[in-house]
Amino acid sequence: MTVPRTDHVNDTEQWLSVHDACSLLGVSPATLRRWSAAGEVQAFTTPGGHRRYARSTILGLLPDAGRARPSLAELGVTPERMARVLRRRLAPTVGGPEWLAGLDDAALADLRGLGRRIVAALIAAVDAAGPASWERALADGCAAASGYGRAASAAGWQPVDIVRTHLAMRTLVVEELAHVARRHGFDTGESTRLVLDALRAADRLLPALLDGLGAGAVLG
Repeated sequence: MTVPRTDHVNDTEQWLSVHDACSLLGVSPATLRRWSAAGEVQAFTTPGGHRRYARSTILGLLPDAGRARPSLAELGVTPERMARVLRRRLAPTVGGPEWLAGLDDAALADLRGLGRRIVAALIAAVDAAGPASWERALADGCAAASGYGRAASAAGWQPVDIVRTHLAMRTLVVEELAHVARRHGFDTGESTRLVLDALRAADRLLPALLDGLGAGAVLG
């Protein structure tokens, strides 16, 4: 949502350009503009037509800002529950039973185990109390993602398959967390931080998936 700047705007506030606000949040300008259009982040428009964001508003969206929220486990989001959601919804999204074609029972069990580790790492990263625990969670997630990529290579997947699957998983995780935020009455800042943390964590896993896929192709 954008509003024109008036005399009622607090002149003691520091106002940020789209570029500066995005740098603080770690998101693209398109994402920030979309949040503004949806009314999730208020902005004002200068006489020259440029958007400006209050620094205090942007800082309030960062992971370490505001009051602490309950852990995802306390909100009913466990790795087991999220894995069930993904199993139910992911296969139809990315093409049905042929998605896992070429895997025997042992390989399928290994792949599912790696998938559970990836989901657990995502949840642990979102719940991380600081940078150290964030990195620990994602280190295990990246190791599992690399193994997943190698298994996908053995099944004959191409990079486009793994990217499509990862993006579908990412979307479903974010949708589930957004639903949890609405159900528990999170405000805009809390909801946005939750979604941002999930997106950042998921985005860290994609290079590991692709590395594993490439390593599997070389080993094969």
